[in-house]
Amino acid sequence: MKSMQNLAAEVLITLREKRPLILSLTNNVVQNITANILLATGGVPVMLTHIEEINDLLQSCTDGLLINVGTLSEEQALTMKEAVLSAHRHKVPWVLDPVAVGLLGFRTQVCRELINTPPTMIRGNASEIIALAGAQGALCRGVESAADSSTAISAAQSLARHTGAAVLVTGETDYATDGTTTFACRNGDEIMTRVTGVGCAMGALAAACTACADTPLQAAVATALILGIAGEKAAAATSLPGSFAARLLDELASLSPDDVANNARIGQI
Repeated sequence: MKSMQNLAAEVLITLREKRPLILSLTNNVVQNITANILLATGGVPVMLTHIEEINDLLQSCTDGLLINVGTLSEEQALTMKEAVLSAHRHKVPWVLDPVAVGLLGFRTQVCRELINTPPTMIRGNASEIIALAGAQGALCRGVESAADSSTAISAAQSLARHTGAAVLVTGETDYATDGTTTFACRNGDEIMTRVTGVGCAMGALAAACTACADTPLQAAVATALILGIAGEKAAAATSLPGSFAARLLDELASLSPDDVANNARIGQI
């Protein structure tokens, strides 16, 4: 049986070969870095806002869909709900990034409605995952979590069982679970939290990985390892956030499957 890090390395190989087209309904702040991280890793980004065009794309050539509620409006919420239903009809995997859920009521309600159409993966920080699962203990500071990612493991497992999605809890350690099996992924660097949009762009990378993996859990682990290892390599070259942002793109573009397999710090818990 192959190890999970070797399976994650295979996801990167497939991603580079397939070049999945990822439709990202994401927040206004992070569109540029989201597109660049997808391009650097091997994916093809598309950002549309008109629901007829979104439906056409989901029906024809989309490999994955990201829903990120970072700058949510009522109009965007309606579009996202229709997009998720269209993705479900056309068997397009989709990823939810529930930004600031638990802190703000409107987006919390929208995300709880969205997951009634089962996502393939949910990616969020500890507070967001705890709140989306309806558990107690969500601690937020703005859109950032004030809770350690380990505090959300139980909530993530429960949410995964409830939705059928893989859940990726991000933080100093990332936790990926399908509700039965859970992995701790310890790659990454603190400087990644000092560049706007890296976390949100991770959701688009997750959508690309779902299009290239055999299982949602494999996709979640691959997402954590690919971005985490590239982040470590970039941080080794610079300690300043501006140059780090550019270096991260370079490291993602040059990341090899062997880098993923050999540098992964991962364990089942």
